[in-house]
Amino acid sequence: MDIRHVVVLMLENRSFDSMLGMLYQSGAGFDGLTGNESNIWHKPDGSQQAIGVWTDPVAAPRALYIPDPDPGELFDDIRTQINGLGAGGSPTPGPPAMSGFVDNYVRQPATAADPYPVMHYFRPEQVPVISELARAFGVCDRWHASAPCQTWPNRFFAHTGTANGYVNNSPTHFPYLMETVFNRLRQAGQSWRIYFHDIPQAATLARLWGETVGHFRYFADFARDAAKGELPAYSFIEPRYFADRLRNEVANDEHPPHNVAYGEALIAAVYNAVRGGPGWRQSLLVIAFDEHGGCFDHVVPPLAAAPGGPTPDGFDFGRFGVRVPAVIVSPYIRAGSVVRPAGSTPFDHTSIIATLGKLFGFAPLTARDAGAPDLLAGLEPAPVNDGPGSIVAPAIAPAPEQVARAAAKPPNDLQRSLSTAALLLPTLGADTGAHIARLGAVPDTAPSHASVGDAAEAVAAHMKAFLGR
Repeated sequence: MDIRHVVVLMLENRSFDSMLGMLYQSGAGFDGLTGNESNIWHKPDGSQQAIGVWTDPVAAPRALYIPDPDPGELFDDIRTQINGLGAGGSPTPGPPAMSGFVDNYVRQPATAADPYPVMHYFRPEQVPVISELARAFGVCDRWHASAPCQTWPNRFFAHTGTANGYVNNSPTHFPYLMETVFNRLRQAGQSWRIYFHDIPQAATLARLWGETVGHFRYFADFARDAAKGELPAYSFIEPRYFADRLRNEVANDEHPPHNVAYGEALIAAVYNAVRGGPGWRQSLLVIAFDEHGGCFDHVVPPLAAAPGGPTPDGFDFGRFGVRVPAVIVSPYIRAGSVVRPAGSTPFDHTSIIATLGKLFGFAPLTARDAGAPDLLAGLEPAPVNDGPGSIVAPAIAPAPEQVARAAAKPPNDLQRSLSTAALLLPTLGADTGAHIARLGAVPDTAPSHASVGDAAEAVAAHMKAFLGR
């Protein structure tokens, strides 16, 4: 096969069952929802109630925001979701049963003891873009988050094969000095770029700070680069994490309770750019989500190869996280494929590193990506499927009042951690070695932004300084 361009779009915080569980009928060939899955809600009065998976029968617009409020996604929340609720509210010891999603959700401060949102799933017609691409090409029903953790640890696994021992986004632990897949690509003589909307979480990786010029580009450049046949060997795309009052834009990352329709539009834009460019016949596009974000999934995460290294939070990362949506798009994928690894080890985010290493000839970063199955075994030796010429996503330009409401909300945990990251990035031309030394000598200070809009404006200013524009 002739794959010269790998493109990865990584979205936020949805489980496989919540997004794609009803793509096909569940059975031996597709591990989705049957519609009979449930969790038991252990109520404060001692009674119990089964809460089953459900969907909105009339597809009301508000369904696109579910779950609202945002589920818990800290390491301890996820342990409860996977293991179930034990005495005193701690995770149940013993084998995981995927039984604690409801109990964990109703115990979040903002949920008002509503058990239903976390068990919601979308029907294919409610998320038509990702569903159409999954059917036109391939879906992975055995792709897990790399760790039972939040966004930052899982995105670090995608870039470095490890989270350096940290299980949550915050507190931040700058500088992050892990060796990266981008450095490996450069050493192998291959090109790479990170395309982003407001701030790339990947910019937290200190080994990339001397390589900002030309390697970090705003998303508007992606379609132009694809159309000109100038995509690099590896493109990593990050969504918009903030609502921006100045640009009249809302987040398109799909992080609950953000409207998934904006993420759908982003998926369509990425596909259309790759499909319409001259490099299509040499391309592999992966659409994945970094972690499940507290949304229900019925598949127990298996044990994983620990990446090695420090364990400052007491977890060796010897278990995968919850299953997440993953769609594989390429002319080398037959329509309707369910792409699975050959062995018992599931795909995870380090499968991206393993795939790149096999394509471009570089060594693994950690024990985790060394043992990860790559995606190439699921491809055909020659192009067999050009798929749809383009995907049409609903036109959903946000109204100014919608942007204003989103911008007025308090930042979520991810947005707070990203605004901290922006504050700590070096300016273009700075002595990065001295900057790294400074960060290692003083504790991180998190900015206190009252609203998403305030955080977005501060992030934009810091990113201009980081990129020198």
